Amino acid sequence: MREALAEAEKAAQLGEVPAGCVIVSHETQAVIARAHNQTETLKDPTAHAETTAIRQAAARVGDWRLTGTVLYTTKEPCAMCAGAIVLARVPLVVFAFHDPGRGGISLFNITGHPNLNHRPEIISGVLRDECLAHFQAFFQARRS
Repeated sequence: MREALAEAEKAAQLGEVPAGCVIVSHETQAVIARAHNQTETLKDPTAHAETTAIRQAAARVGDWRLTGTVLYTTKEPCAMCAGAIVLARVPLVVFAFHDPGRGGISLFNITGHPNLNHRPEIISGVLRDECLAHFQAFFQARRS
C-alpha cells in the first residue's frame, strides 16, 4: 500500500486527484504495474489509477485475466474501476478508505453483485488514516 501511496503523491504533484494503484504478482510478490490518476494530464476520463494499472499488468503478463494478482489502491475504486477489476478477474483488492459517495463497492456493490461471474475478495482499511489524510489535504489545498 505504501507503493500505491507513493503513486498517489505523484498524482497530487500533477494536480490530479491523489489516487494511486499497484498490482502485485501473488506468486512472486513483485510489482507488475503501478499507476496514478492522469485524467487531467491525458484528458481521458478513463485514466484512473486502477484502470491504467490493469492495462499495464495485462500487457506485462500477456493476458487480460489477472488471476494471480493483488490490486492495492489508495481509495475505494469507483464504479468504472470496480467493473474493470471484475472483468480482469483480479482475485484480491486491497484499499485504504471507502468512498461512500462514489464507491463501486460500498455504493454500487459491483465487486459483490451476485449476477456477475467474478467476485474478488475485498480488504479495506489498510493505511486508512494516512491515505485519507493525504486525500483530504489535497482537496483542502485546492479549496484555499
